[in-house]
Amino acid sequence: MGMTIFHRRASGPTFILALAIAAPCLTFAQQDAAAAPLEVTTTTLPRAYARQPYEAQLGVRGGSAPYMWRVSEGELPAGVRLGHDGILTGTPAEAGQFRFTVTVTDSGRPAYERTQDLILVVVAPLLAEWGKYPAVNGQRIEGSVRVSNQTERDFDLTVIIVAVNEYGRATALGYQRFTLKKGATEVEIPFGENLPAGAYEINVDAVAEVAATNSIYRARLAPKEKLRIQQGP
Repeated sequence: MGMTIFHRRASGPTFILALAIAAPCLTFAQQDAAAAPLEVTTTTLPRAYARQPYEAQLGVRGGSAPYMWRVSEGELPAGVRLGHDGILTGTPAEAGQFRFTVTVTDSGRPAYERTQDLILVVVAPLLAEWGKYPAVNGQRIEGSVRVSNQTERDFDLTVIIVAVNEYGRATALGYQRFTLKKGATEVEIPFGENLPAGAYEINVDAVAEVAATNSIYRARLAPKEKLRIQQGP
């Protein structure tokens, strides 16, 4: 700190006026120049599950807070959005891989921005698909279903397969209830039953329960065409 002294002489005693002058402060530009370079720290995202709530915070360091985020290229899954605060939130409507680019801008003078390419993978928590496609074998309809647990928790899984004739009568072709371990893939469940003559629609319903999180996941399969069993001899 410096000091300047002024003298003033009047008809009376001499007056001395001292004015303290503070050292100059850093300008905004100098402050911003001293900040660390702006950098996006999020390079990968945790996977999301279709039709389940999702949230992920994007990370950044350096630059001058606060920061402003936006999607600059590509598209997020339907049902998911990126807030200006860098939080991805929403409920993905479907499974798939979604590639997009985010841009973050800081509050420096001048402002700086950085971009980052990201991929959000959305999977079905419970996946059901045909192992052996349903077919008629004499008086019998047979097939198999493969189920997968794509989460990190065990499922209490129930699978019911029924054949519904043209009059709405349902006949069970298969029933299974068991623990489907986390990460288990393509566990095969065979089914089959003798049926009277008629045209049948096959329905597969799989329901997975996770007591710890009070979650329920569902999957359903049905062939596009009805299966017909002819009158036996």
